[in-house]
Amino acid sequence: MFRRRTSLSLSAAAAVLVAAPLLTACGSEAHPGAAAVVGGERITMEQVQSQVRAVRAAQNESDRSAELIRNTEQLTRGTVGSLVFERVLERAADDAGVTVNRGEVQRAREEAERNVGGPEQLEAMMLQQRAVAPDEIDQAVRSQLLVQKLAGKLGANLQTPQGQQEITRALTEASEKLDVTVNPRFGAWDDKQITLTDAEEPWIRNVSDPEPQQPA
Repeated sequence: MFRRRTSLSLSAAAAVLVAAPLLTACGSEAHPGAAAVVGGERITMEQVQSQVRAVRAAQNESDRSAELIRNTEQLTRGTVGSLVFERVLERAADDAGVTVNRGEVQRAREEAERNVGGPEQLEAMMLQQRAVAPDEIDQAVRSQLLVQKLAGKLGANLQTPQGQQEITRALTEASEKLDVTVNPRFGAWDDKQITLTDAEEPWIRNVSDPEPQQPA
């Protein structure tokens, strides 16, 4: 049901939610204490750090803690991206008249738990694949549902390139309206790709990737 948090490069990841950080022209001087400003509303560094602490705490409790931490070296940056993306998605859904209520979130989460073998298994999967702390799973489910409902409203089949392009267009329009700006320390936000750019490497590594070779 879910994919890793970084992949919401809609063009490749057929609508699952995740990451998307920042844009330009929002230096820390213009927005002191802000990681990003979306639609005139600040995403504060404290908000970002709170989520980062929750993820790290959950990772430290895992028997795979060293691996999980190593694979999310850029967790702060990825978290900024996720928070920005959530706001862009909410705006796109609002523009389309799409809503998700708490009952729908609860039912979808319960279904996901059944599919993977229970609540603990879902928590472990979300932490490993998406770097989502247990307390943030409902938000992840909500975003998933919003993408699916937005696709339905637009008549977009997310299993096709054309459908993914339709969703991307809706998100791009919402992103442009929100005039996203991000603290440059995190990179830059691309309205058209709905993703963070100017990063040297992904913020969450594919655990199947080989370890990088050390220079001689």
